[in-house]
Amino acid sequence: MRTLLVSLFLLAFFIISIPLYLVALIIGLFSLEKRAIWSQKVISFVSKAILFLSGVKLTVIGLDNIPKDEAVLFVFNHRSYYDILTCYASMSKKAAFIAKKELKYFPFINIWMVFINCLFLDREDIRQGLNVILKGIEMIKNGYSIFIAPEGTRNLEEEMLPFKEGSLKMAQKTGCPIIPVSINNADNIFEQHVPWVKKGHIIVEYCKPVYPKELDKEDQKQLGKYVRSIIKETLDKNKGSLEF
Repeated sequence: MRTLLVSLFLLAFFIISIPLYLVALIIGLFSLEKRAIWSQKVISFVSKAILFLSGVKLTVIGLDNIPKDEAVLFVFNHRSYYDILTCYASMSKKAAFIAKKELKYFPFINIWMVFINCLFLDREDIRQGLNVILKGIEMIKNGYSIFIAPEGTRNLEEEMLPFKEGSLKMAQKTGCPIIPVSINNADNIFEQHVPWVKKGHIIVEYCKPVYPKELDKEDQKQLGKYVRSIIKETLDKNKGSLEF
C-alpha cells in the first residue's frame, strides 16, 4: 500500500512539475540564486511528503550545530535513496549535493537537480572529478553549502566503506566547517525490501562542526578517516534509540 501511495505521489508530482518548471525558469531569468532557493523549497516539501507516505518517523538531532552565517560541507554516510530526502526534509540551509553522473540523465528528477545546483560526478574520470571539486569550492566560497557522501556509492554492508580523502578537499581548500551527518536506518525503508516501501524510524544527527585547520597535522592528513570516526560513533550511539 505504501509503495502504491509513493508511486502515485511521484506520478502526480511529475505532472505538476511541468508548470512548476516554467515558474522556476521565469524566476531564473531574474536570479539563479532565487531559483535555487525556490526549487529547494519544492524539494523539501516533496521529501517530507514522500517520508510521510512511506510511514517514516523522522528524528532530527543537532540542527543547532549547523552554522547559520557560513557555507558548510555536509558529509554523510550513504545507504539509501532516502538519505537525500531525509536531509532536505530535516534542514533548510541552502545546499546542493554531489551525485553520480548517471542521475544527470534520469528524466524529471535531473531537472530539479540542476535547479538546485547539484554537481554530477563521473567516478571513472579523474579530470572531470577534479573539475567537480573545483566547482564545489567556488560554490562554497559563494555561500552555497554542499552535501557529499565520501564512501562514493550507496553502501549496503553493515560497516561504512572507507572515506575517499579527496572528497573533503572542498573543506580543506575553503576552510569551511565540515558537518558530519549520521543517518540511521534509512535503508530499512526501501533497500532492504526492494521493490516494496516499508514504514520505519530514521534518525539523522547533524554533529558539531569540524574545522580542518584546527585539527592536528595527522588528522588533517587523514581528514576522511577522522570524520568517518565521528559518524560511526554517532551511528552506534543512535542505533539503540531506533523504535522500529
